[in-house]
Amino acid sequence: MAGLCAAARALELGARPVVYEKGTRPGGSMLLSSGFVWRYRSHELLREQCPGGDPELQRLILERFDDAVDWLEACGVELLTRETGNPLTVGARFNPRQLVQVLARDVRLGEATDDPTILATGGFPGRLARERGLLLRANPWSDGDGLDLALERGAQTAGDLDEFYGRAMPAVEELTEDDFVRLAQLYGRYATVTSEDGTETFEGEPSWSEIDLVQLIARWPGGTAWYTVDDAVLDERVRDRTVREMIEMANAAGAPVREEAGRTSVLVRAAVTQTLGGIRVDTSARAADGLFVAGADVGGIATGGWSSGLGTALVLGLVAAESVLA
Repeated sequence: MAGLCAAARALELGARPVVYEKGTRPGGSMLLSSGFVWRYRSHELLREQCPGGDPELQRLILERFDDAVDWLEACGVELLTRETGNPLTVGARFNPRQLVQVLARDVRLGEATDDPTILATGGFPGRLARERGLLLRANPWSDGDGLDLALERGAQTAGDLDEFYGRAMPAVEELTEDDFVRLAQLYGRYATVTSEDGTETFEGEPSWSEIDLVQLIARWPGGTAWYTVDDAVLDERVRDRTVREMIEMANAAGAPVREEAGRTSVLVRAAVTQTLGGIRVDTSARAADGLFVAGADVGGIATGGWSSGLGTALVLGLVAAESVLA
């Protein structure tokens, strides 16, 4: 998303941008998302939720976000709703495929360049998942090439390179792109969560995004855990699905499911969606001489919590293009 937004904005400003896309289609992991782009309602709330993040970059995201969403709509991206369903946030939802249709221009599929002006490769979730034996819940091309290139160009890192945003998914061997949203097990707040071998337990309440829960599961043996819920919560709704429906989907996907004495247990596995550590940039999205970075390649914004990856991609994509052409 960051690369497409940067290119669209650069085109508006009179440049003739070319997007080099390593993969076989444009859109990256954004194309596989639910399409919610959001920000926290205040800088104070963002600092509370992501206490280790860079305050100046966080403020930049908040201050530019609303106008950036209006820019998307003015470009022809249809906003399906201006609601997020979360009292902590404001934002909108779009159809990822429609956004790609609107913004993708002069995209060179299956090509790469070792001399980019704006780097937006989606971080390194593939590398992190592989090294830690976790599921990958992202496109297969975001594997750390951008991080390596930026460091070679003189950039520095920011944030914790082991920190990630992800989801608890059914404990299967691998996921397909169609599974990323529909199979997510989003009811950790209603569950007793224990490691697969029964030696570890998650204590307390997970954060609203449950990112802390998933990152803990990733450190347990096999990156797996049992989610156990009482029958009384099976009809509780999380977004547009009930706990029961999510469990049924996990069962249909082949994950171990146990039913006993009024309780149901599902074996889940941690999956990496987006890395939160990455390349250090300033508020102009500059990482090194002649190199600007946007999107999930940027580290140190959501450190210690979670803020919208699509929101960061949108804002920093615009900022990067404007900085290059200033």
